[in-house]
Amino acid sequence: MPIVVGAPRSGTTLLRLMLDAHPDMAIPPETGFLALVAPPSGMGLADHNGFLSAVTGFPPDASGWHDFGIPAERFRSELSRIEPFDIAEGFRAFYRLYADRMKKPRWGDKTPAYVHHIQTIHGLLPEARFIHIIRDGRDACLSWRRTWFRPGDDIRTLALHWRGWVLTGRQQGTRCPAYMEIRYEHLIADTRRTLESICRFVNLEFHPAMMRYYERAPERLKEHRERRLPDGVVLVTHEQRLRNQESATRPPNPARVLAWRLSMTPEEQREFARYAGDALRMFGYEC
Repeated sequence: MPIVVGAPRSGTTLLRLMLDAHPDMAIPPETGFLALVAPPSGMGLADHNGFLSAVTGFPPDASGWHDFGIPAERFRSELSRIEPFDIAEGFRAFYRLYADRMKKPRWGDKTPAYVHHIQTIHGLLPEARFIHIIRDGRDACLSWRRTWFRPGDDIRTLALHWRGWVLTGRQQGTRCPAYMEIRYEHLIADTRRTLESICRFVNLEFHPAMMRYYERAPERLKEHRERRLPDGVVLVTHEQRLRNQESATRPPNPARVLAWRLSMTPEEQREFARYAGDALRMFGYEC
């Protein structure tokens, strides 16, 4: 079960669409609810009803359940078959239903924030294989700054967040027996070879359709629905979500690599290096 993780704007959606283009593999929109198993939340998942409520209502402030196209009652019916109830089997039931809807035999996940929960998730789902995609933090943060979910606009905030994500991913991943790192830059420059290495890692035969992911991407991204807060206020529109993923609907673009050299001022470059230069060097980026 491949699980794509990484700092935001590092190419996780691009890799999701590449894997999902394989005729045997279904990767849903971001789930997030696997993190519920971490204490103390996991205590509320121990029975059918609690599990159903927690998963279909996640996240509590703006549920994303409608992204998956699975009726809640259909999920309830599938969960009722699990006796005695088991949390891991409950999650597998979700992925199985999603893959069935896509008419595919295998499934995975792409949720960047799982970079913080690698060990917890692997303990729950030992079949999970984590693929940590890493992008030069300066390019990632320039892209992040243009999104609705950015942690801030200033370079210091963006740099510290990127640093925290990638270092946590490596720290957790190196303690997990099923973890690999890839570079966004390699995925762009040598797409086929990088995908072949990922396929070997997850025991999946490479398929040429993965290279043509962009042909199916617009249709697949239609799943990214509007999100509303409990009071009905729109958190993010369908159109905003699509704009954030627009680059993933096109073939790999080398211009997105090292764009920071032209887009960052010398002062911004120095500031990024001040707060995240150690992480850049650790992952082999010039600084």
